[in-house]
Amino acid sequence: MKAMVSLKKLCVSPLPVPTNWFAIPLRLIVGLGFIEHGYAKLARGPDAFIAILHAIGMPFAHLLGWATIVVEVIGGSLILLGALVPLATVPMVIVLLVAIFTVHLPNGFSSIKLLSYGASGAHFGQPGYETDLLYIAGLLALCFGGAGPVSLDAYLNGRQTHRVEDA
Repeated sequence: MKAMVSLKKLCVSPLPVPTNWFAIPLRLIVGLGFIEHGYAKLARGPDAFIAILHAIGMPFAHLLGWATIVVEVIGGSLILLGALVPLATVPMVIVLLVAIFTVHLPNGFSSIKLLSYGASGAHFGQPGYETDLLYIAGLLALCFGGAGPVSLDAYLNGRQTHRVEDA
């Protein structure tokens, strides 16, 4: 019986934190990840990213290039702040799906492909679609579970609740 009690303690989270706090680390990594990807495209020059889109045969490469950068920077910022999460998720998932089907799918699932290791360090191959799926899962988890207590969405929902109660 004592073994069962010990086993039960190992099967549940030991932290005395409300369950909706899961969203905070998820928002941090998803939001910052998207912002970083968008910023990298800006830092290298948007024309470099647009040229890549053109090279892989994307129609309207200029429009899609800028749309991707805007979605990554603004969408990532909204997720980071926990603001309008379901609305921000839609274009972000579209960007990820386009990336999967136009770039990553032929590379397989794994995002890490160690090709060799030499004097200069590790050499990796092209990433697969694993990371894109993880981002999609994180975005959907935030849509289903909410942005959490320390978010703009929670603040706005609290204000709406108070207004309804006042009426």
